[in-house]
Amino acid sequence: MSPWRTVALLLAAVLPAGAVAGVRLEVLPDGRKVIVGDGAKQRSSPGVRRPPRPRAAPWEMEVWIREAADRLALDPDLIRAVIQVESDFDPRATSHKGAMGLMQLMPETAASLAVRDPYDPRQNIRGGSDYLSRMLRRFGRTDLALAAYNAGPEAVARHGGVPPYAETRDYVEKVLRLHRHDPDFRLRRYPPPTPRPEVYLYRDPNGSLVMTTDPPG
Repeated sequence: MSPWRTVALLLAAVLPAGAVAGVRLEVLPDGRKVIVGDGAKQRSSPGVRRPPRPRAAPWEMEVWIREAADRLALDPDLIRAVIQVESDFDPRATSHKGAMGLMQLMPETAASLAVRDPYDPRQNIRGGSDYLSRMLRRFGRTDLALAAYNAGPEAVARHGGVPPYAETRDYVEKVLRLHRHDPDFRLRRYPPPTPRPEVYLYRDPNGSLVMTTDPPG
């Protein structure tokens, strides 16, 4: 038996069934708890070509989150929380149901939001934020909007609240705890890199070579 086959069998024996679905709680070495979305591990079936990796730095997502939040008057932390639970910030995440990208847009939803490429991070954040904003306007409450984002607005309307689905209730709770900055959970951020200072090289009146970040003169 090949070493890879042996590893695969060991993992299958150790991991519980369904361990790669939904979201999970991880404990960091320093004791902090982090909610991790498994959308990044929910891939299309074998043989389906995975989308190419988008050319985007993590901090660029932060720019696009703020761009969408400003345009729609949304709390950027709510968008971040949805992305973290939906895909763990993986632009190529694909669920077993066919949801795509950072905010896990279904094909029909992406089309209705004019998102041509759901694996393009900027388009996905724009479309997902638009849809989240629509659900907030329709239901007027964050928990109901999140439930509608996960299970569909018809399910929320039919049940008159958060539907009694374990997956949806778990989803709503985790996003809300991230959004509300629960001390047990850490909302992930990707700040822009600190720009490097300009370095100037010149000779002083004595002829010595000087390197400085202060403009000469």
